[in-house]
Amino acid sequence: MSIVKCCFDTPEMADFVESFIQKCTDPGCCCGCCSAFRPRYKRLVDNIFPVYPQDGLVKSNMEKLTFYSLSSPEKLDRIGEYLYQRAARDIYRKKYGFVVIAMEAMDQLLLACHAPTLNLFVESFLKMVQKLLESTEPELQILATQSFVKFANIEEDTPSYHRSKFSAMCHSGEPEEIRDKIRIAGIKGLQAVVRKTVSDDLVENIWEPVHMDKIVPSLLFNMQESAFHKKEPGSMDVAPEDTLDPPMLAETCLRELVGRASFGHIRAVLRPVLRHFDLHKLWVPNHFAIHTFRIIMFSIQAQYSYTVVETLMAHLDENSKSSPTTRTSIAGVLAKIIAIAAGESVGPSVLEIINSLLSHLRDSVKNEASQTEEKEYQEALINALGEFANHLPDYQKIEIMMFIMSKIPFPLVDNHTPADNLLQSILLKSLLKVGTKYQTIHLNTTFPVSFLEPLLRMSLAPDPDMRLLVQRILHTLIDRHHNLEKLSKPTSVNGLELDLTIEKCSRPDLIFINKHGPIIYDALYTSLQMDTNTPDNIEAVYTTLALLCVELASAETVIDLLQLLLGIQSLALNSTSLSTAQKFNLHAIVISLLVLIPYVVTVQPLADYANQIVEQRRQDAPHLLPELLAHYPATAEVANKLPHLLIDQMAVCEYVKLGGLDPSRLQQTSPYGAGGPGIAMGSQRNSWIESGARGSIIELPAQEGDSASSSPKVLRKLPEEELTFESMKKVLTEPPEVRKEAEAERRKQLSHTFRTATFSELVRRTQPKHEVLQNKLNEIFKSLTVNENHSPSEEDTKKSNIPTYEQNFPELFYY
Repeated sequence: MSIVKCCFDTPEMADFVESFIQKCTDPGCCCGCCSAFRPRYKRLVDNIFPVYPQDGLVKSNMEKLTFYSLSSPEKLDRIGEYLYQRAARDIYRKKYGFVVIAMEAMDQLLLACHAPTLNLFVESFLKMVQKLLESTEPELQILATQSFVKFANIEEDTPSYHRSKFSAMCHSGEPEEIRDKIRIAGIKGLQAVVRKTVSDDLVENIWEPVHMDKIVPSLLFNMQESAFHKKEPGSMDVAPEDTLDPPMLAETCLRELVGRASFGHIRAVLRPVLRHFDLHKLWVPNHFAIHTFRIIMFSIQAQYSYTVVETLMAHLDENSKSSPTTRTSIAGVLAKIIAIAAGESVGPSVLEIINSLLSHLRDSVKNEASQTEEKEYQEALINALGEFANHLPDYQKIEIMMFIMSKIPFPLVDNHTPADNLLQSILLKSLLKVGTKYQTIHLNTTFPVSFLEPLLRMSLAPDPDMRLLVQRILHTLIDRHHNLEKLSKPTSVNGLELDLTIEKCSRPDLIFINKHGPIIYDALYTSLQMDTNTPDNIEAVYTTLALLCVELASAETVIDLLQLLLGIQSLALNSTSLSTAQKFNLHAIVISLLVLIPYVVTVQPLADYANQIVEQRRQDAPHLLPELLAHYPATAEVANKLPHLLIDQMAVCEYVKLGGLDPSRLQQTSPYGAGGPGIAMGSQRNSWIESGARGSIIELPAQEGDSASSSPKVLRKLPEEELTFESMKKVLTEPPEVRKEAEAERRKQLSHTFRTATFSELVRRTQPKHEVLQNKLNEIFKSLTVNENHSPSEEDTKKSNIPTYEQNFPELFYY
């Protein structure tokens, strides 16, 4: 007989008996008392299993087990351990149906028992999940993953494991019919790991490289097999989360992973991404790389997007020795994503990105790889620069253009290497790219002096291709009404046929052109003097002048433009350095501008005169009309022999006067004389233009009067003038026009002297006439010596008694 009867079946007695009796040995025990000696939780667990596994979990008994677990939470760890033992035994015996029932029971207990003691149960649960993942049956692996995902959604402070196994499942090589299921299970498992551990401070840091190096490559491995990014590179359509397609599910998981990354953890995700692309050579072609990084950029928190660009640029540095194709692909990825970061970049970060791109461009110039491949790499970097600038506010675009301009080495005739030429070209292309993204509102904002002067200086570079780039930059920045395409080629047709968009010149623009017009016109005139100009160069200067005419034309500026046209015609007639074809080109652009100006400013008599010349040239000398050619027929007669086809200065003055404008300035001596440029609009020619045109480092004296002439009631006296009564009377009585003409003539002579004089002559002219300081010191030392040798004379004493206000200053202080 049994020692303990069935009526002793209480939890307290069962636990007591269990410590002494392991098994009932009485075959005649009534009511199956062998189970009476077992703990109640074991009997409750055994009761949830049916006789045949296909019958499924016994729900009524499962409810009893759940009730018991809720009422006695301290038993959860034993219940879990017992379920694990039964499942392990059934796996060994290949009774997979009972394993499924055990796992289902585990899941229900996890969902039901939200108590602080749940941690006691989790260890057994995770052991069971691990046991199923280690099995060779895909169904069990999928079942374990599903259970783990459910567990991950429970908000408890519990550790998560198995990311290595989940990663291995993502790389499953099983037959196709089961492979996708295993991979989906692995991806969901990794997703659960991320959700469970990313915000849990009590568990191991999921952002450590040891974990990211397993999670991120597993996701990328599944994503790269998708035809989605191959069909539409860079598309951002989001697949539904419950999709059965592993690549789409992997994308969803990557978005979630990146979205949960804080600022300090972004690089932890990016490092394995870059390493994966390097190891598997996924940069070329870069469709998948673009797709991946766009996912990252759109998933990351906006304020952290600059970090992605910075990391990718650093990776480009690390690949400086890689093939140009690889670098081009990386730069292409950068171009596609950099615009996303532009909106969040402020302050120094903007110039850091620009400086980094410019550094890569400079390094590319020094690279001796294939010229074609390097050119593609440079174009990719320039595109990245343009895309970045396109999404910045206008004031930052101006700063970028000024920053790029400061990086361009000024071209000198001496010591100018092909590498320097290439670097200038690339940087100017970058500047042009940024300029195309900028919308000009006011010219004084677009062209600050610190940007305008270096740009005009570069317009006088020795290389004609460089000058052409500068003119195109000017076209982009000046054209505000989209007239560029209509004015890209010189034409003698009536302005009505061009259908130009014209607005009245605003006051700020009028102030701008009055202030900076002389140096702009002077630079354009000087560039036309260069004998290396091609028809493209001359056409580009025409387009610049035509755009200035359309954008800034007014009654106050038309005379300046007409003066410039007469100067260009004079250059074409008298220059000895230009070829015959270049002279014909100059005559063609002059007549084209003469036809345009009266249409913009509405001076009908001048328009009729211009059309009359066009008709005469069309009959007698069509080579003096557009279009511009590099070679003209030998029978083409030079313009000097056709005076009736030239623009007459007196006729222009008369027609301007008939149009209601004041031609007085036009009647004066042209500031653009034959044989070289002169003083533009009464202003002295800037030294930087002259040095750029002649390739010299000699600079002309700075213009006087910036401070003195602008100060009220301050009369400026030139050194060669005598301070006499007659000279003062002349200043007060003579007309202002005479003074202006005399001053312009003196400045013209001074400019001519500094352009034509030899170096020794310049040194002689600039040296002081006498050593004032040395003579004064000698005089002082001499007087001290005399004073030491003899006593002061009566005359010396008399001089010393004269009051200071009565002493006469030496001649030096007259001016």
